[in-house]
Amino acid sequence: MDQSDPQVSDIDPFPETDAQSNVNDTAEQEWKAATTAFERVDAVLGRTTEWQSASEIANRARVSEPTARKHLVALADSGHASTNQTGNATQFRRDPDRRRLERVQQLADEHSRPELERAIREMKTRVREFEDEYGATSPEELVDGLEPDDEAGWNDRSRWKTTRRNLAFAKTALSFKETRLVDAMSTGEDGAVEKNA
Repeated sequence: MDQSDPQVSDIDPFPETDAQSNVNDTAEQEWKAATTAFERVDAVLGRTTEWQSASEIANRARVSEPTARKHLVALADSGHASTNQTGNATQFRRDPDRRRLERVQQLADEHSRPELERAIREMKTRVREFEDEYGATSPEELVDGLEPDDEAGWNDRSRWKTTRRNLAFAKTALSFKETRLVDAMSTGEDGAVEKNA
């Protein structure tokens, strides 16, 4: 083999190009043009589940740190952000209840009362089946009786936890729908009664 022949280690099937960075730059420019600084900070905060400084969120939102801090404080004051004091710095993250409340409202908006009731009944039946099958009253209790190599049992534990979580959301959405209905009837809101039927 001649020294000038390409070696396998010399061949790069995916050479780096500027195309990827150009796409990212274009997307970033479009995002900045289509949104306000507040909207970008709020969007980034909505995906922030771990504590972050204002400068970290500012970097992700493509705003200055003082701008991010101003909007984060406003979001914290309105209950959309949680704060954590570390020495002389404040960290921020999405308020965990914000996502839960949004999910409850979404379920209440997208499903009728009979649909929610049917889903609740089905999930309660499934939880009862897990309890009967494993002789446990919760997924946490099931852990004590599972062997490490019991894949089916561990998968059922995961499904049980998910079903229990979804059941809680569905029950809360149904209660929210009922609260809306009662409130609308007492305040005379037009259209709210039909929306919550």
